[in-house]
Amino acid sequence: MRAPAVRVPEELSARVPVEQRGPGLDRDGVRLLVSHGTEVSHHVFGELPGLLRAGDLLVVNTSPTLAAAVDGRVGHARVVVHFSTRGDDGRWAVELREPDGRGTTRARADAAGITRARADAVEGRGCGGPAGTKVRLPGGARLVLEEPLSARGERLWWARVSRAEVPALLREHGRPIRYSYTERDQPLSVYQTVFAVPPGDGTGSAEMPSAARPFTARLVAELVSRGVQFAPVTLHTGVASAESHEPPYPERFAVPEASARLINAVRAGDGRVVAVGTTAVRAVESAVGSDGVVRARAGWTDLVVTPERGVRVVEGLLTGLHEPEASHLLMLEAVAGRAAIDRGYDAAVRGRYLWHEFGDVHLLLP
Repeated sequence: MRAPAVRVPEELSARVPVEQRGPGLDRDGVRLLVSHGTEVSHHVFGELPGLLRAGDLLVVNTSPTLAAAVDGRVGHARVVVHFSTRGDDGRWAVELREPDGRGTTRARADAAGITRARADAVEGRGCGGPAGTKVRLPGGARLVLEEPLSARGERLWWARVSRAEVPALLREHGRPIRYSYTERDQPLSVYQTVFAVPPGDGTGSAEMPSAARPFTARLVAELVSRGVQFAPVTLHTGVASAESHEPPYPERFAVPEASARLINAVRAGDGRVVAVGTTAVRAVESAVGSDGVVRARAGWTDLVVTPERGVRVVEGLLTGLHEPEASHLLMLEAVAGRAAIDRGYDAAVRGRYLWHEFGDVHLLLP
């Protein structure tokens, strides 16, 4: 993948949510970069209702964010377990990391002091294992690594937890996964979107479906009053790599019958199907058949949307600003084209937009 020819300065990382940056600010106070093809305009997110049309459809992810980071110990060493995805057999995909002394984490180091992420790149080893590694968790719980999640690397491992139910463990002892560019820990409520609907089985997303974070109840009501419709889907987002931008692993998703019908109806009319976040794109594009019809589906998806594969349903995308090396940009290019992404990212850097989950957002329209 050829990354956009921009360098994102470190000071453009959003370190706290917008509502903590000054009095009177709400979530919809972030900036909104709009790309109509290669034409770029600048807005605040609260202006979104005026940028959409009656009959447009926003596809939103209802997955709640989990308090997915839990402290543990391997022998005498402190570790942080990032719980990523629950498997069908009751195991969880996890990533083991170590505290960095600043309230966040880094890739684990082996006995020689070499990070396992570096060792993986050099020698084919991973940043988890080996199989059989035992982790002591709070409340007497125990976790045992069993096997790597994927043959392409050993960052994520399937693990089995005993003496505790993971959802209860996360509720009692977990905290949201936090990355080094953020300023401080935040309560879980900061990471929940207005569309989050906790399922009964305690599953959810290890990382916030952050494109939807700027929506408020007031803004949703205004959009509905103007004739914009909403189609809920679910995709539980797993743990991303903080050290490398790898394609997403298989994730659990669901497109309900009512949403599938609504998407098909809008596509048959004059409205535009706009996905809120790359997770919504992955869910919807996993539910469309070769005939172009979206059908109710639920299960696992390993779909990676690329320019070569293209998109069959989604016409627009509301998304955060991604690092130039991120695999998500392949999906953005599939939706909007390479020229639009290059122009938009150049404008975002020159306009001092903020990056990452607490940052500004980008609306890509045909």
